[in-house]
Amino acid sequence: MADIQWWLMKSEPAVYGIEQLKKEQTTLWDGIRNYQARNFMRQMKIGDRAFFYHSNCKPPCIIGLMEVKATKLIDPTQFDPQSKYFDPKSDKSNPRWDCTQMAFVGKFTSPLSLAELRDLYSDEELQIIKKGNRLSIVPVPKETAKTLLSALGKLE
Repeated sequence: MADIQWWLMKSEPAVYGIEQLKKEQTTLWDGIRNYQARNFMRQMKIGDRAFFYHSNCKPPCIIGLMEVKATKLIDPTQFDPQSKYFDPKSDKSNPRWDCTQMAFVGKFTSPLSLAELRDLYSDEELQIIKKGNRLSIVPVPKETAKTLLSALGKLE
């Protein structure tokens, strides 16, 4: 845990869930259209770890673990008119949006729900529990990551 940074990345399981990542093993984490989330993603380094959080489901929860395999990739969906993430204002010579390549590390045997996370952490320790937080990518402090890993237990 020494030099790596920790993140939490949200996805709706109906759109892209942990089982799909497990099957594919790697994916482009694309479609980020919030500047603050994008800027967090731009801080990522190869080898960083991210908690995979299922949102917009019952119950929302931390379900798995991923590793950053590549950074500063151009998000191809911004140039695809058929994509819901198409951005007509993005310029191919100076793209607005980028993405990372994420790899499946594992699925936790004991996921932690949002309600459980609220019982365990403060807003400062884990931004995901802050009311009104809509960011799909947030940093996780190292000490919080350490206690989260302990609370989540083993990977399948």
